[in-house]
Amino acid sequence: IMGELFRSEEMTLAQLFLQSEAAYCCVSELGELGMVQFRDLNPDVNVFQRKFVNEVRRCEEMDRKLRFVEKEIKKANIPIMDTGENPEVPFPRDMIDLEATFEKLENELKEINTNQEALKKNFLELTELKHILRRTQQFFDEMEDPNLLEETSSLLDPSEAGRGAPLRLGFVAGVISRERIPTFERMLWRVCRGNVFLRLAEIEDPLEDPTTGDQVHKSVFIIFFQGDQLKNRVKKICEGFRASLYPCPETPQERKEMAAGVSTRIDDLQMASDITSDSALDSEEFDVGDSGQAVKLPPHSVVFEELMEVLNQTEDHRQRVLQAAAKTLRVWFIKVRKMKAIYHTLNLCNIDVTQKCLIAEVWCPVSDLDSIQFALRRGTGQQDSFSSQAIVLSPADLLDDVVLLMDEFMDDVAMFLNLLLPSHCAAPYTIITFPFLFAVMFGDMGHGVLMTCAALYLVIRESRLLAQKRDNEMFNMVFAGRYIVLLMGIFSIYTGMIYNDCFSKSLNVFGSGWSVKPMFGPKGGNWSYNEQQKGLILLMKIQFCNLTQLCQEYLVDHILWVWNIATNKLTFLNSFKMKMSIILGVIHMLFGVTLSLLNHLYFKKPLNIFLGFIPEIVFMSCLFGYLVLLIFYKWTAYDGTTSKDAPSLLIAFINMCLFNYNDPTNKALYKGQIGIQSLLVVIAMSCVPCMLVVKTMVLRRQHLWKKHLSQMREASPAQKVETLEQAGTSSSTGLTQQGTQKFGGVRVGNGPTEDEAEIIEHDQLSQHSDDADEFNFGDVAVHQAIHTIEYCLGCISNTASYLRLWALSLAHAQLSEVLWGMVMHMGLASSSGGGFFGLSIIFPIFATLTVCILLVMEGLSAFLHALRLHWVEFQNKFYTGQGFKFVPFSFDSILEGRFEENQCNSHYHCLYIRHYTTITKELKWEQNIRSLTKKAQQRMYFLWQLKKFLLPVKMLVNFYTAIIESVLTSSITVWFAVATARDKAKLQRVIHSAEKVIGYSLPSFQELYVSRSRRRAAKIAANPSHPGNELFWSLPSGKRLRSIRTRTSCHKNSFFPTAVSLLNSAPLTPR
Repeated sequence: IMGELFRSEEMTLAQLFLQSEAAYCCVSELGELGMVQFRDLNPDVNVFQRKFVNEVRRCEEMDRKLRFVEKEIKKANIPIMDTGENPEVPFPRDMIDLEATFEKLENELKEINTNQEALKKNFLELTELKHILRRTQQFFDEMEDPNLLEETSSLLDPSEAGRGAPLRLGFVAGVISRERIPTFERMLWRVCRGNVFLRLAEIEDPLEDPTTGDQVHKSVFIIFFQGDQLKNRVKKICEGFRASLYPCPETPQERKEMAAGVSTRIDDLQMASDITSDSALDSEEFDVGDSGQAVKLPPHSVVFEELMEVLNQTEDHRQRVLQAAAKTLRVWFIKVRKMKAIYHTLNLCNIDVTQKCLIAEVWCPVSDLDSIQFALRRGTGQQDSFSSQAIVLSPADLLDDVVLLMDEFMDDVAMFLNLLLPSHCAAPYTIITFPFLFAVMFGDMGHGVLMTCAALYLVIRESRLLAQKRDNEMFNMVFAGRYIVLLMGIFSIYTGMIYNDCFSKSLNVFGSGWSVKPMFGPKGGNWSYNEQQKGLILLMKIQFCNLTQLCQEYLVDHILWVWNIATNKLTFLNSFKMKMSIILGVIHMLFGVTLSLLNHLYFKKPLNIFLGFIPEIVFMSCLFGYLVLLIFYKWTAYDGTTSKDAPSLLIAFINMCLFNYNDPTNKALYKGQIGIQSLLVVIAMSCVPCMLVVKTMVLRRQHLWKKHLSQMREASPAQKVETLEQAGTSSSTGLTQQGTQKFGGVRVGNGPTEDEAEIIEHDQLSQHSDDADEFNFGDVAVHQAIHTIEYCLGCISNTASYLRLWALSLAHAQLSEVLWGMVMHMGLASSSGGGFFGLSIIFPIFATLTVCILLVMEGLSAFLHALRLHWVEFQNKFYTGQGFKFVPFSFDSILEGRFEENQCNSHYHCLYIRHYTTITKELKWEQNIRSLTKKAQQRMYFLWQLKKFLLPVKMLVNFYTAIIESVLTSSITVWFAVATARDKAKLQRVIHSAEKVIGYSLPSFQELYVSRSRRRAAKIAANPSHPGNELFWSLPSGKRLRSIRTRTSCHKNSFFPTAVSLLNSAPLTPR
């Protein structure tokens, strides 16, 4: 929302009365308009208990199905068409058709994926088995090599060869991932103690994982062992390392037959699908014979040719389905997310007692009320119902009507009225002052040119870069601030020209303001009298670094380029930039205080002008404004001949505040300085009690006068009742047929009697409403004291903060000078021919360091410091900045993802553990306890009604236990230990109210918590399968449990540590 340039848009709170049939279309039109922000009228109602929760879940399910389809489309490398179309929101009746379409699409894709995954898995198994059969046959052929038998037979004694029993070895063959082989070998060796023989062979080509689609490198292994015990160990180890085991025949003939069948099936699968087109396992013969003969595979069967045709048709059908879905996927996403946003918004509305009308409250700009009314009429016209209405609640209406009804709504409205006041906007000034203060710290012509060129590139190619939609967070952040970066670069060039600084070097553009000609007289340097006097003055000017006449005539010689070769360069520049920082800072802060006058005039608060603005501006002007005048006076009062006697301004200002004028080392700047400075300090100090005491007393006097006038105009009791009834009639919620009004869940009107009001705490609501406008002198005094102290001390600390302008400017200049001297100077200093080649190497290094250090790091540092000077030192003088960001309900923001971060999270900020139990993201339970207290108070009314029928006490106690106590103790073991004392007191008041109604002593809330916690802990301790059972360990004595060590208070107050301490304090502890 773009309101006035110098002040925020005027906002108003409005109520919308929407017919139930037309509410969906009305919210849809408001979402397209994007001008209203809905308030949550059901903050204490669980998300799972709201009216449209089923519709939201259905939309989330459709969104999940669309994300699944999108994933499949991207996996198939099919481009998703984005025409930029913005479809209209579908009607609620269209949700069934969309669900059916998405369900059918999802089922088709899942069925196709299942078949393809099964095909890939089958192919992988056959491929691995093929490699196993080939490699194992090679292993056995090597073992049966006759040459190997002849070499080993000579080592054995023929007489002993036949004595031994026949040795039979078992073996296991399989495939394992290549990266697991080293660990696999060590595990086999250690577990089997070296009694196994392992042979490995790598599979040259990677295999495709059927689940993930990744390429995996594997190896074939065969393990020889003896005995069933080793066999079981080997199989368990293989299972632990996720190795695939396959049956391998023991005889060559069986292996030859199995290999032929496997090869046939593999080639059939290869032709049935293109998933193995790049595999190297497509040969039709390999060695399986005893002597390495090639076995020819049989021809393909007719059955598999028909299967190939069916699978190809299935793949073609999948491609057609995905291509059709890719054309309308974005449109489906937009429709579903718009529907979901509408139902989310409808859950924020309150439902009328007749169930025929939805009541919503929205913040909207006053200037857009006509557009909102037109959108509502357009939405109701689609449903042929009565026209929905938007009633604007002015601040007076809110205070007159709502304060009499309930406290929570009044508090919220009063908070918004106080926080959403349109303060003066600092943006128009900050657009210029921010890049200027940045440039004061960053001032360098060369660096400014580089920054300007980079920002100008982003501005010129803005549309093209926006269309690319980059995901780089750093680039997006810089791109979003491209215009302010452009201004920063331009201002850096400007300040660099003033500093005469370009890559740490000065430019002699305008010449110098001094000359050494008088030193060269006609007699070999002997000056004449006139020349001597003139030369003496010039020499003094250079020697004492004064700016008097040279500054006036030559603008500080363009910051005297000869200062680069002067020995006292830093002394001069530090003094100049330090004083410049103080001048800019004081002017900036005085401007901020002046802007506060515009706020006081806008809100028509003359008291804040006379007792706020005037003392503040006088206080700062008398002290720091006077310091600025002293700086200018010193620059003009002393020249080159007298600058050595100039007093220190720092010492002079300190002596001024301490009334110390007896310092002989620091003489006065002008005549009458002591009297003027003493008067200024007295005036400044007199402003402090004016802000601190006088304003507070005047406010108290005004309150007493208003109270006196209200007592004078107090009406009769009959008139007060009539006024209350009129206020209730004018309420925006409406009355029931019995004359009882419900507003936000609180029953007001012809409701309970005086005794019932004590039960439902109606008196507390009325008392809160009466005290809402009560003047608290202590709070006002404390607030004014904090403001006064903060302002007075802030003037000192904020002025010192502006010295960062000098500090960062000095740091930037010194870093630039060091970088030039240590890098660039090396290439420029060489006078030989090799210097050119050295410079070609050194310059990229110099450019890289310049960009990384001086542009990025120093630029970011100067940016953050300039940001602080505006947020703290400048804006705290006039800009409160309270309230919250206006985030209207807009479909455009929702589709871009901005709405869910700012708006939805503010309404659905709780993590829901179970029904009726909520916890916030900050692990707080206030909302849960407030909800439980409200539900219990509502049910107390029924307890009182039962009391009127004179039911026995036992029946009332049973009703209390089943209906009220069950609500209060919902998940009590989770949240009670970390609840605050105030929340516990609220819950205990409900029990005290029930005791008054029943006339019977009931268990306190602490007793309920202890009994429930002990009972729950005992069940966990007696159940060995419970995950928390191991926390209940008994000590060796068996009489107590081992305490749980905790490091944080949150852990200490959680269930298990508390339950252990409760069990230890119980008379009997479970074993």
